[in-house]
Amino acid sequence: MRELPTPTLPLASIFESRRLPRAAETVTAQHRLQVTWARTDEELREAQRLRYRVFADEMGARLSGPAGLDVDAFDAYCDHLLVRDLDTLKVVGTYRALPPHQAARIGRLYAESEFDVSRLTHLRAKMVEVGRSCVHPDYRSGSVIMSLWAGLAAYMQHNGYETMLGCASVAMVDGGHYAANLYCSLRDNTLTAPEYRAFAHTPLPVDELQTGAEVAPPPLVKGYLRLGAKICGAPAWDPDFNTADFLTLFRLADINARYARHFLGDALPR
Repeated sequence: MRELPTPTLPLASIFESRRLPRAAETVTAQHRLQVTWARTDEELREAQRLRYRVFADEMGARLSGPAGLDVDAFDAYCDHLLVRDLDTLKVVGTYRALPPHQAARIGRLYAESEFDVSRLTHLRAKMVEVGRSCVHPDYRSGSVIMSLWAGLAAYMQHNGYETMLGCASVAMVDGGHYAANLYCSLRDNTLTAPEYRAFAHTPLPVDELQTGAEVAPPPLVKGYLRLGAKICGAPAWDPDFNTADFLTLFRLADINARYARHFLGDALPR
């Protein structure tokens, strides 16, 4: 992944002028979870440590930056969503969100290093780019990712944003055959309309890698699609993370009615 240089400003400066929802608690059969947003340097570091554990230690990604932390230039412009286990006080899930005014400050979206997203320009004034989603391996029963999505929905409503854009990464430990077959199985029913398409700079060679096997989507992709998200086109290959990245677009107005009440409460999109 091509990156911008990491800013040298003090980390504390990134928490100025944030409009963030209040913390909320979720109680499940297994855990007491708190959904909140990073407001201190140490809370950001907790997210970066979890990201390193998942992306580098577990997935084998090549990361630059301080030892044990996943840090890049976009962190200083993003809001960082945290799910914390209140019994252990550990951060067990995280997302980051790049709001439109911050995307304007940094000059581009993270996705633009992988995709031509020029067809989405008209959405950017109220579009949030989300990414770096990860959940601790001991907490992947579903409650943490549901809590993360509820936190993102609250953030969108709190700030009047309408659209989310982000990459759903699929591991390529098999050389990319699964990812290619997945795209082939999804493209007939889950692609955006042509006017919302994006085009990979380094596309996954789908035709060469696909085998015709039927495959089920991984949990994150399946969850996005169930919510009402669409895929913006063929996946890109990210050599640093060794993943196929599916760019997904989700508009709150298109949320599946089955999930609307859970994530949005009474403030349903019109």
